[in-house]
Amino acid sequence: MPIVLYNSLSQQKEEFVPLHPNKVSMYVCGPTVYSDPHIGHAKTYVSFDVMLRYLKHQGFKTFYVQNITDVGHLLGDDNEGEDRILKKAREADQEPMAIAEYYAYRYFEVMDRLGVQRPDISPRATGHIPEQLELIQDLMERGYAYEVNGSVYFNVAKYPEYAALSNRDTEEMKSGTRVEVRSEKQNSQDFALWKRAEGGHLMRWRDPWSGWGYPGWHTECVAMSSKYLGDTFDIHGGGMDLKFPHHDSEIAQARCTDKGFARYWMHSNMLTISGQKMSKSLGNFITLHDACDEFDPLTIRYFCVASHYRSVVDYSQDALVGAQTALLRLHQVTQALRDRLPENVKPTHQHFQDYRDRFCEAMDDDFSTPQALAVLFELSKEANVLLRSETPDPSRIADAEHLFTSLGGTVLGIIPTEIITHHKADERLADVMELMIDLRQHFRKNKDFAMSDQVRDRLKNIGIQLQDSKDGCSWEWIES
Repeated sequence: MPIVLYNSLSQQKEEFVPLHPNKVSMYVCGPTVYSDPHIGHAKTYVSFDVMLRYLKHQGFKTFYVQNITDVGHLLGDDNEGEDRILKKAREADQEPMAIAEYYAYRYFEVMDRLGVQRPDISPRATGHIPEQLELIQDLMERGYAYEVNGSVYFNVAKYPEYAALSNRDTEEMKSGTRVEVRSEKQNSQDFALWKRAEGGHLMRWRDPWSGWGYPGWHTECVAMSSKYLGDTFDIHGGGMDLKFPHHDSEIAQARCTDKGFARYWMHSNMLTISGQKMSKSLGNFITLHDACDEFDPLTIRYFCVASHYRSVVDYSQDALVGAQTALLRLHQVTQALRDRLPENVKPTHQHFQDYRDRFCEAMDDDFSTPQALAVLFELSKEANVLLRSETPDPSRIADAEHLFTSLGGTVLGIIPTEIITHHKADERLADVMELMIDLRQHFRKNKDFAMSDQVRDRLKNIGIQLQDSKDGCSWEWIES
């Protein structure tokens, strides 16, 4: 079955046919490193990580580029304010590059905790100033950009297809523009490619127009993606909030310099907090480091995987506790299979093929991770039946364990090769269950079978199954 994905540019699902057979090139807009990443970043980068993992699982050779924005991302809706990193550097009384280095390190550190595989290349905007200047000069020579007082702007009026990705009407955009527009721009919607640097500006480079300047935000991704992936590549991704103006502006620059650019555009949807948009002013801004300190990073990853990448997902304490409980069930059945697996038995790939097929069918349909997870939970039911057998077939145990490890681990990234209890809550639950099993054994020893059965039945009512065997009593989560 072919892989089908939703192309944001065509606004429909399309069969994915890579530019080169069995090879996939992908560019995803990375973070602007002026502050710690927040939980919304987890949804975006976990989503694209799962896509890459699945493409590799299906035999594709992937080449993944994700940039680091360390200059040029300007404040304000019109992207005409102060550089975000410069503002942070001024507030912290630090060098801008020290700010960028610190937060770039923090970003990769927490992505590692989430199990997000590192890109093949993580180019930085400041390391590709010559490429950006070359692109800007090309646009000027073709008549799509103009210079005013040392700054260079893209002339949106020269590209009628502008904002096709976000599906915005440029005439309506003009009528809705605020009055206080920079007078030097020819059109209120024109965006900065290069800004003149005033005296004392901490981040500046030599340019052909005013002598010193710095790039605008929207040029870096065109320059870097083309440098490493070629003028035409397969997939360009990012968060939904980047459609306009960032990705619309990228497309305009690329197409006006005869670049085919990205053939498929993919966008992850937003993450809300208890039904509200995340905002520091609302006091609901949660950094990924804080979230990973409170919950197992794999729980946060599971939370992201449990929703479709194009769906809005609401982050709350209850949602994370639910994710933790669900993930624990998958970990328990996987570990139980590993514990029962004879040392020299290898998977035969002859059993449970239907589960593998349905998992791949779900992922082939625009990377539908919720449906893929549902298949794993169905498999967990059959695996538990297998484990309750006194003499389970070793080859079936091996095949079931392999599916959890390959599909849940290698593809979704939520089942590690070594399962470790990370949370005190999990440890306390294990201690409580040991106490409940001892209490039930005490009742049975004293022939108080009514109380013994009551312990078993009440645990079952809250979703915990006790299982007696010759090796003693064990417990597992069951469907509620």
